[in-house]
Amino acid sequence: MKKFLMATAATALMTGTAFADAHAKEVKIGVILGFTGPLESITPAMGAGAELAMAEVTDSGALLDGAKVVSIRGDSTCIDAGAATSAAERLITSDKVSAIMGADCSGVTGAILQNAARPNGIVMISPSATSPGLSTAEDDGLFFRTAPSDARQGVIMTEILQDRGVKEVALTYTNNDYGKGLADAFQAAFEEAGGTVTIATAHEDGKADYSAEVGALASAGGEALVVAGYVDQGGSGIVRSSIDSGAFDTFYFPDGMVGEKLNENFGAELNGSYGAYPGTDSEGAAKFLELATAAGFDGTGAFAPESYDAAALIMLAMQAANSMDSADFKDKVMDVANAPGEKIYPGELAKALELIKEGKDVDYEGASAVELIGPGESAGNYQEIEFSDGKYSTIKYR
Repeated sequence: MKKFLMATAATALMTGTAFADAHAKEVKIGVILGFTGPLESITPAMGAGAELAMAEVTDSGALLDGAKVVSIRGDSTCIDAGAATSAAERLITSDKVSAIMGADCSGVTGAILQNAARPNGIVMISPSATSPGLSTAEDDGLFFRTAPSDARQGVIMTEILQDRGVKEVALTYTNNDYGKGLADAFQAAFEEAGGTVTIATAHEDGKADYSAEVGALASAGGEALVVAGYVDQGGSGIVRSSIDSGAFDTFYFPDGMVGEKLNENFGAELNGSYGAYPGTDSEGAAKFLELATAAGFDGTGAFAPESYDAAALIMLAMQAANSMDSADFKDKVMDVANAPGEKIYPGELAKALELIKEGKDVDYEGASAVELIGPGESAGNYQEIEFSDGKYSTIKYR
């Protein structure tokens, strides 16, 4: 009887220990994106991209000797800094996430960084916050982005317009950190290259009527209208008013305007218009597209590949530090993202985790040809799009 009780106690102790170990190996990663708001048609594929990487790692059983990765979503709203910060605080303090994949829009990303991530020492990797101001933000080594700065996008926009012989444009931008940062970067690059911006004016999101804004843009004139806005908000409102009034018939669309909603809203009305958003024709991009298609979501969606990569970098850095603590793995993000090391593509996260465990270097190329420069941001690859037959398609990579 005594032996039986001892054996039972030992079994209970082992079971309890196994449960504790399993529980301790649950890695929670916050996914904070604008699931509502002016980018809500783009974010589903972004969230799915990040969670595809998490599922791949969980299924491998290779992270930190068998950790399960759990995604916990939060809504950044894209535009409400207070709501975004509250969502991040909940994920950090209540849900105990180890890192944040996000946020999406630049203003809310900066707010979360300063008001939630930094005070709590939590790593953030944004797939889509592009404001140049984030390059110099105080971040305690916690903030990275798989999206390029709009300082780079301004140059790309200029090159595309120049290649089409466009010398004068009107410019409208959404009145926030993203819009202003992109507008300033583009205007500086375009004018330095000899182009003329006839007018640069902000527009507010959420208005029913943009005729006054379009009237001012039309008065200034230009061969094309550059719309640095949001496809689910004022950007599309500006375009609709411009088309209906005959003010402009050719538009340039930066990243915040590129999404399937643009095809749905305007179709053939945009034939001949063009733009660009981050993307690459790399080996990893093709592999990601295959994985996304199999998982049932649009792998060509803006920032979906960058979201997969952001989540992947978080988990690879954890493995490199042998820790799920941001304080330990923040210094490993740049190591796993860049050379030297064996190149790693989507679908190869298990391989990467095993190599890291063996003490070998990896160079994560991912879905977007990842190369982190400077303060930990993407060097920047873009795909140029053009509207024809009522929808846009990629015609060139830059």
